[in-house]
Amino acid sequence: MTDLFPLATTADEQERRASVAVLPVGSFEQHGAHLPLATDTVIAATLAKAVADAYPVLHLPPITISCSHEHAGWAGTVSISARTLHAVVTDVAASLKASGVDRLVLVNGHGGNYVLSNVVQEAAGAMALFPGVPDWQAAHTAAGLRTSLDDDMHAGELETSILLHAHPHLVRPGHESADHVTDRDHLLTLGLRAYTESGVVGRPSLASAAKGHVLLDTLVERFAGVLEVLGA
Repeated sequence: MTDLFPLATTADEQERRASVAVLPVGSFEQHGAHLPLATDTVIAATLAKAVADAYPVLHLPPITISCSHEHAGWAGTVSISARTLHAVVTDVAASLKASGVDRLVLVNGHGGNYVLSNVVQEAAGAMALFPGVPDWQAAHTAAGLRTSLDDDMHAGELETSILLHAHPHLVRPGHESADHVTDRDHLLTLGLRAYTESGVVGRPSLASAAKGHVLLDTLVERFAGVLEVLGA
């Protein structure tokens, strides 16, 4: 797991001369009984590491706690406010700009971090949010996932597949029988507890390491489009 944490020296970065940084943003929230609380952080950091291996970017360490208020009904979940996350990300961007890295990609692993979209809007072309819905959909299609993105919201086929591929030791027994699909019409008002006892929304029984491999590879390929948009 230490490979998910950037270990480059300042000399390494001076030689790389990256103009774009990637900042993984995860969360610390319940993911049912079969995935760890740190799942979103692990996925964001895994994707950021894969991107940094493929492109000349500055690889930053992850933000590990974010906006998980809809998961507050389960033990272990911890959140910060949207205001705090906004402040942290904009402070990181300002620090990077002062050191000569003027573009930042937020590699987001948690769908509840809605404020990140506003941060990117406010950056007026200096930031990007990745993966976006089109990126996830392309990866979903390429991997042949059988559950829709909407139905597979949390600890389902997609997230479990990525961990089965990249970090199989983190997936505990039980995902084969943990499927739960439900509507979530008033999620922001009621929280996820109103819709699932287990915390799962999706079909983790359909997950596989092979699907996770394709998901990650497809996302890394699509990152090239982000660099193009940023002019890097």
